[in-house]
Amino acid sequence: MNQAEETTPPFLKKWLVATRPFALPASTMSVIFGTVLAITIGEAEFSLGLFLAAFFGMALLHTGANLLNDAYDYRKGIDQQVNPVSGAVVRGWISAGQALRAGGLFMLVGCLLGAWMVYEVGMPIFWLGLAGVVIGVIYTWGPMALKYNALGDFAVFLNFGVLGATGAWTLQTGSLSWVPALWAVPMSLLVSGILHANNWRDIKPDAKGGIRTVAGLLGDRGSQAYYAFLLFGPFAVVAGLIAFSWLDGLSPRMPLTFLLTFLALPLAIKLMRKGLQRAKAENPLDFLALDGATAQLNLLFGLLCTAALGLDYWLH
Repeated sequence: MNQAEETTPPFLKKWLVATRPFALPASTMSVIFGTVLAITIGEAEFSLGLFLAAFFGMALLHTGANLLNDAYDYRKGIDQQVNPVSGAVVRGWISAGQALRAGGLFMLVGCLLGAWMVYEVGMPIFWLGLAGVVIGVIYTWGPMALKYNALGDFAVFLNFGVLGATGAWTLQTGSLSWVPALWAVPMSLLVSGILHANNWRDIKPDAKGGIRTVAGLLGDRGSQAYYAFLLFGPFAVVAGLIAFSWLDGLSPRMPLTFLLTFLALPLAIKLMRKGLQRAKAENPLDFLALDGATAQLNLLFGLLCTAALGLDYWLH
C-alpha cells in the first residue's frame, strides 16, 4: 500500500500529523529563554500577556512555515516517501492546496498577534517580527528559496534561536540588546543541528530533487564533521562566554550556573555515536530519526539554560 492509498484518519489526527506540534519546542524554547533572560538579567517586570503572545505567535508562524514547506516540497516532487515523522500531504491525507491554505492561515494569525505586540511595545518588535516572517515565507517560496539554496540552516539559526530570544527579551524590557542574541547562539546551533540531521539523511533524495543543502554540499563525511560541530559547539560557546565575561569584565557576566548545560553533554556524545554508526547501525531507525533525537537534545539544553538563569537569580 502506498501513501496515497492509506486510510485517511479522523480529522483531528490527520491535522495533528500535518501541523507537527512535537516540533514546536525547537522554536518556542528560544521564547522561554529570552523571557527568563529579560527578567533575571534585564531586570524586566514580567508581562504574562506579552509572553503568551510571543509564545503562541512563534508556534503559529513555525506551524505555518512547516505547512508551506510540505506543500512546496510535494509540488516540486521532492517529498515523495513516508518517513517516521512525515507530514499529512505525502501520506495523501490532505492536499498540497489544503496545506498551503492552512499554512497561510497560521501565518496570518501569527502576524495579527505580532501586530498587537508592535502596538504594545513599538517598532523594535515590528522589525524583528518582519524579519522572522520573511525568513519563514521565503524558506521554501520564491526564486531564491532559502531551503533550496543551502541557507536553511542559517534561516532556522536566526528564526528559532537568535530572533526568538531577542524578540522575547525586547517584549519584556521594551528595548533591543546584544545579550539575548549572543547568549542564544548555543541553542541556535542545536536548532540548526536538527535540520542538518534531517538533511544529512536526505542527501540523495534532495540531490535528485534539485535541492542544495549544506549537507549535500559537504557530502556524507563532511556532514559528519559539521554535525559534530553543531552538537559540541554549543558547549564550547557557553564555556567561552563564561570565561570571556568573567576574565574580561564583560557586563553582564554569563552566570557560572550555565555550566549546568554540560549535563546534556552525554546525550550529545550518544547522538554523535549514532551518526558515526549510520552505515552499520544495529537499528537503522537510529539514523533515520536522528533529527528527532537532536530535537530532544535541543530541548534539554534549552531547559538547562533557562534553569541556569533561574538558579543564579535565586542565589542572588
